[in-house]
Amino acid sequence: MNIFEHATRTKLRFESTKGELSVENLWDLPLTSRTGFDLDTLAKGIARDMRNNQEESFVTTSGASAQMRTLELKLEILKHIIAFKLAEAEKKEQAASKAEEKRRLTEILAQKQDQALLDLTPEELQARLRALG
Repeated sequence: MNIFEHATRTKLRFESTKGELSVENLWDLPLTSRTGFDLDTLAKGIARDMRNNQEESFVTTSGASAQMRTLELKLEILKHIIAFKLAEAEKKEQAASKAEEKRRLTEILAQKQDQALLDLTPEELQARLRALG
């Protein structure tokens, strides 16, 4: 069973500063923010909970391991969404960079074409005007 199927079947929720969030809500969060309501803060909190939960118990093991599995699932979901959003942002940045380069090249080409016309002699310009009608 994949992580998202498991999360939705078990109605997994994530604690945040603004209440509980479903997996679907996570996609709407920014990667980082000044308010702390973001994916990075949630992932750090889950990682901290995992470190705190690693305390060894010689009496109770099933409850702690079930809680640890839930925390691991939460962290895997957050890491997947973060990686997806980072890749998406990189693609957008590359597309914007390509668009800017294309705009600049088009502008330079127009300048070169204008310069080629400016380099024509008056006779060549008159001949081209006559040819146009």
